[in-house]
Amino acid sequence: MKKNKRIFGKILMGLMILFFYLPIVFMIVFSFNESKSLTHFTGFSLQWYERMFRNREMMDSLYTTILVACIATVVSTILGTISAIGLSKSKKVVHDLVMQVNDFPLMNPEIVTAIGLMLLFITFHIERGFMTMLLAHIAFCTPYVILSVMPKIRSLDPNLADAAMDLGATPWKALTSVIVPQIMPGIFSGALIAFTMSFDDFIISYFVTGRGVKNLSIMVYTMSKRVNPSINAISTLVVLLITVVLVLVNVVPILRERQVKARKAKALAENK
Repeated sequence: MKKNKRIFGKILMGLMILFFYLPIVFMIVFSFNESKSLTHFTGFSLQWYERMFRNREMMDSLYTTILVACIATVVSTILGTISAIGLSKSKKVVHDLVMQVNDFPLMNPEIVTAIGLMLLFITFHIERGFMTMLLAHIAFCTPYVILSVMPKIRSLDPNLADAAMDLGATPWKALTSVIVPQIMPGIFSGALIAFTMSFDDFIISYFVTGRGVKNLSIMVYTMSKRVNPSINAISTLVVLLITVVLVLVNVVPILRERQVKARKAKALAENK
């Protein structure tokens, strides 16, 4: 009985992986299609990649997407980390109230957040464009960072910072050299979530942008109304970039750990 359950579980997992990744494989394959057909592969060609790189509007949207995502990730990670550390030292009433407010952007439908931000910019007569998109992305990414960092802070010894300052460390030194390294996994996971949310966002970006500023999701939306295989090409490029980032994120820590172990082994050998 247990064996049958394991087999069924493996089959179900295989079907789920196939369901999620088959469309991506399909998209990559047809990005090299010679014709405009999205159902019949007529021959290998790089023409859609050539057209993609020649399309200034498409390249500008990719550049805007990456720039906004990187800046929003850095700013929201700093704000979220500082907020989480501050909340850990706040009174329970203040902590609970702020966390409830922090959950609003996560619980609200994106369309509600998008309309709210749009009305905010209109009310204060802020011209919509790159800056409003960036501010909106920082606003909805910061709560994800706070939620990622808070569990790591709760797991810390509350007397850790006091112990560091008793040993002569300044408050800033205690924060940067003792607290931050201990919660780095939470900061890193929050930064990855923030980058993903910013890079992927369409609804909020669509409502708060203006003056011809478009990110990649808005560009793909406008291009999807007509058959254009260049969408497959730029999407394949994005998948490639994300794959490289994921490989680096997983490989670099392993290489560092091996280097540390090698140094320790070398130091022990020299001491002997």
